[in-house]
Amino acid sequence: MNAVEPQIGTPHEHTIGLSIEHESGVLHVSGMATYIDDIGEIAGTLHGAFGLSTCAHGRIVKMNLDAVRRAPGVVKVFTAQDIPGRNDCGPVIHDDPVLADGLVQFYGQPMFLVIADSHDAARRAARQAVVEYEALPAILTAQEAVAAESWVLPPVEVRRGDAETALAGAAHRLQGQVQLGGQEHFYLEGQVAYAMPREQDTMHVFSSTQHPTEMQQVVAHMLGWRSHQVSVECRRMGGGFGGKESQSAQIACAAALAAWKTGRPVKLRLDRDDDMSITGKRHDFHIEYDVGFDDSGLILGLKALLASRCGFSADLSGPVNDRAIFHIDNTYYLDAVTISSLRGKTNTVSNTAFRGFGGPQGMFAIEYIIEEIACKLGLDPLDVRRVNFYGDPAGDARTTTHYGMKVEDNIAPALVEQLAAESDYVLRRKAVAAFNASNSVLKKGLSLTPVKFGISFTATLYNQAGALVHVYADGTALVTQGGTEMGQGLYTKIRQIVAHEFGLPLDDIRMASTDTSSVPNTSATAASSGTDLNGKAAQAAAQTIRARLATFFANQHGLPVEAVHFADGMVSAGAYRVVFADLVIEAYRARIKLWDAGFYSTPKIHYDRHTMQGRPFFYFAYGAACAEVVIDTLTGESRVLRVDILHDVGKSINPAIDIGQIEGGFIQGMGWLTTEELWFRPAGAQQGRLMTHAPSTYKIPAASDCPPILNVKLYEGENVEDSIHRSKAVGEPPLMLAFAVFFALREACTASRGSIAPLQAPATAEAILRAIGQQT
Repeated sequence: MNAVEPQIGTPHEHTIGLSIEHESGVLHVSGMATYIDDIGEIAGTLHGAFGLSTCAHGRIVKMNLDAVRRAPGVVKVFTAQDIPGRNDCGPVIHDDPVLADGLVQFYGQPMFLVIADSHDAARRAARQAVVEYEALPAILTAQEAVAAESWVLPPVEVRRGDAETALAGAAHRLQGQVQLGGQEHFYLEGQVAYAMPREQDTMHVFSSTQHPTEMQQVVAHMLGWRSHQVSVECRRMGGGFGGKESQSAQIACAAALAAWKTGRPVKLRLDRDDDMSITGKRHDFHIEYDVGFDDSGLILGLKALLASRCGFSADLSGPVNDRAIFHIDNTYYLDAVTISSLRGKTNTVSNTAFRGFGGPQGMFAIEYIIEEIACKLGLDPLDVRRVNFYGDPAGDARTTTHYGMKVEDNIAPALVEQLAAESDYVLRRKAVAAFNASNSVLKKGLSLTPVKFGISFTATLYNQAGALVHVYADGTALVTQGGTEMGQGLYTKIRQIVAHEFGLPLDDIRMASTDTSSVPNTSATAASSGTDLNGKAAQAAAQTIRARLATFFANQHGLPVEAVHFADGMVSAGAYRVVFADLVIEAYRARIKLWDAGFYSTPKIHYDRHTMQGRPFFYFAYGAACAEVVIDTLTGESRVLRVDILHDVGKSINPAIDIGQIEGGFIQGMGWLTTEELWFRPAGAQQGRLMTHAPSTYKIPAASDCPPILNVKLYEGENVEDSIHRSKAVGEPPLMLAFAVFFALREACTASRGSIAPLQAPATAEAILRAIGQQT
């Protein structure tokens, strides 16, 4: 294990690096975990439901809600005119109304809020509205937005070198385009908030959210209040994946509005159909490229256009598209490059954060280009990847990204070589070629793809965190911090970190709900930074308390404080030993402070959003996957046969948790690129309606889709930066390991077609048939 630097009262390693079960694992599998809908309802609790638009773009001419108000069980109906403060729940730009006010901008947009004595009564009543619209032209796709120059934010262009000259002088040149679909979050627990009015114009909101502080702020602004009047609490979510970073605001605001207006607690829980219609998705992209390269496949010049469907409002589309720009290099050095980023405004639900936050879309673009180059030159795609890797930071000039950050820890080449050897890549490519030569219906593909993902919020201000640690007189500890638990194991790791600092068993450490009244001004649990930020803050608080106890113990026995050690529930120095709990009660009686707050801000990072230059990331996380697939050329059906993954998590705090995140991220990415297809009705009476709004029409991977052979291994190493115990973030990077599946499928299609297959993502059965020329 990685040793921490000597501190006052040094702890002994005993929990860091161990595969400890998830702190709520037993509760999850036994059904005892309390989610917001499980909280015991206070007497008088009311329930809410939204009334949704049935027009993609239009003015509301008349909205007759008489039948809604007369419906059984209805207590109140609220519209935009009932909002006392700001009718907005946008996280960056104030362009996202809580309730539509005269103008609807997508099919399914909330127009009014029904409050009733039951959930079902509210939903049934919401359907009784009679609304007349003046229809306006609707823009539904990224391509339509580009043609109409319809933007939620101004276009952005990043340049390095002279791409035009490099392209003109290249021995080979290719142009092309590809469509990359969006993705529904499909968290198991839908959006939900439970608002409770309290005395003196205050409100407590239980919100299933990744960003309690933002919920606090938007609720306060919506009510015309200040932040200290609102508190937001979240013990756990049943999944988030980015879909509860900003999108939870509308639900929290609506519940709080109704609670304030009625003076009674109000719960607003979206059914799956409503949730999928109302909330944003992963941005889908239209990608165009013009690339020049030499005989070895080395990229000499690149022009890329990344056009995304952002939806009707900005939401987080700015930073999402910025991260796509940052990650278009993946593990490859781009010397002369021009990247144009277009943020299309469409009459669809506003797209939002999703695991990877734009990074996957940028990385997909360059991997698609690499494959095109390999096919053009008749080379193994892995050889083209190798020749384009960033160089050795010790002396190679090819180490700086197109946004000005030096890649100081480039382990991608070594990691890829290890995986290629351990997965028998070379032998299996020969076996795949032999199989394809002898089979006319079934075709196989094999691909090995790398990942390099930047860790930190690109908005520098969010790279900070706070924590509060209480040591009680009996020697137990309670930890509150700013991160939220959505099943990823954040609470488990922070519990390990604090237990390590005090030398205590895990049972002596308890995690409290994340609550803005305990830790203020928190950042979202996003950007894979939850443990990096909040773990460091909790460690700082625990170390401060430990230092006080160590000083107290050393002074008791006339020993140097550096000689004091904390381990196995004991505190020792030389010949003196005392039970931790006994020392704590003595310190309490001596009036020693036994609680403290910790704070952490990420060092080294800086970034100018106007020039798109700087060091937006503290470090990079790496990984690679090798996938083997087979397709049926008659039906388009595909199967993933085997996947080998080697992933970099630095010095793992909890290998079991990390491997679980890698497996889950990979499967989620595989779903995005293969079966999960969003389809909006392009025309007609229901133009703009999301038709894939339930599991009957939207297909996430099931247990049967997991490869029968799935080998996952952690790459041995540690973070070169001073992260928490030299670990690395593991939330988002594994999702991009699924590129190996898509490009293996494309290779299988190419084997069938006889030329490079124009496979689009997601690679559904229909897309595969189109790619091999069996369907138009």
